[in-house]
Amino acid sequence: MERVYTIPLRKVKNVPRTIRAPRAIRFIREFMKRHMKAEEVKIDRSVNEKVWERGIQKIPPKIKVKAVKDEDGVVKVSLAD
Repeated sequence: MERVYTIPLRKVKNVPRTIRAPRAIRFIREFMKRHMKAEEVKIDRSVNEKVWERGIQKIPPKIKVKAVKDEDGVVKVSLAD
């Protein structure tokens, strides 16, 4: 199964600015678990670099990702083109 999601990260900005990027990564993982109904989510390096691109404080307001679920139920998340 393959899907493309636009994940809103606006809620993550309501936390202290020194923990925004790590919280955004956790939010992406939880979002994918909820929407793809999976136990294990693997986030690609490109997604991590996109979130951390402007530092720990200035995360993007939303991010577009492609999620692929294999037969084992593992979801791999990469940056959408």
